[in-house]
Amino acid sequence: MAARKHLLTPRRAAWLALLVGGAAIVAALLSQHVGGLVPCDLCLKQRWPYYIALPLTACALILMRFQPVAARGLMAPVGMIFLAGAVLAFYHAGVEYGFWPGPASCAQGAQQSFDTITELMQALDTGKLVRCDEAAFTLFGISLAGYNGLVSLALAGLGLFSAFSNRERANG
Repeated sequence: MAARKHLLTPRRAAWLALLVGGAAIVAALLSQHVGGLVPCDLCLKQRWPYYIALPLTACALILMRFQPVAARGLMAPVGMIFLAGAVLAFYHAGVEYGFWPGPASCAQGAQQSFDTITELMQALDTGKLVRCDEAAFTLFGISLAGYNGLVSLALAGLGLFSAFSNRERANG
C-alpha cells in the first residue's frame, strides 16, 4: 500500500514557521523604523522569541536533511519559545485592554516626575514615555500585541507539529 502524502509535513511546517515568523519580525521592525510606531517595553520583549526561535528553525531545516532526530530536537524548543511569546503577547494585549495592570515600567511615562524641563525633553526625545497600556495601533479592534499573540500561537503549533508529528518525513 502506497504511503499517503500529506499536505503539511514536519519540513513544510518548519519552513512555514520560518517564513511567517520572519515576516512578522520584519513587519514589526518596519512599523517602527519606517512607520514611526515607537514600541513600548513589552513590545520589545515580544520580539525576543523571534530572535531566538528563527535561527533555531533555520538550523533545524538544515539538519532535517541529514539528522532528522536532531532537527526534531531543535523544533521542540522552537515551539515552546513561540508558546512563551504567545503568552507574553496575550498578557500585553490584556494590559492594553485594561484586563489587568501591566508592570511598573509600562506606565512610567505617566508616573515619572522630572525635575527640569530639560529632563522632560530628553525623555521625550529618547522615547521613554511610550506606555504599554495604550495600543499604538489597532485593526478591527485588535491591537498589534493581540495579533502577535495569534501569530505566535500559530508558530508554536507549527514548531511543535514539526517536532512531534509522525507524518512522512522523507518527502517533506
